[in-house]
Amino acid sequence: MLIPHIPAARTAQHLAARAATVCGLAHPLTHILLAAAATAAAQAWDAGHFVTDLHPARPERKPAGG
Repeated sequence: MLIPHIPAARTAQHLAARAATVCGLAHPLTHILLAAAATAAAQAWDAGHFVTDLHPARPERKPAGG
C-alpha cells in the first residue's frame, strides 16, 4: 500500500530532476525543488519506508547489441 509519503517523494524528485535539466543545477528553482525532494524523502524514511519503496529495483536488461 502506498502511503502519501511515497508519491510525494517521487513527484518531488521528478520535479527537481526536470528543473535541473531545464534550468541547470545553479538555478534557485532547482535548489528549492531539491530541498523539497530531500525533505519528502526524509519524511518517507521517518514514516518507516525504505529507499527501495521509493526506488524499486529495475528488472535486468540485456546489453545492447546482444
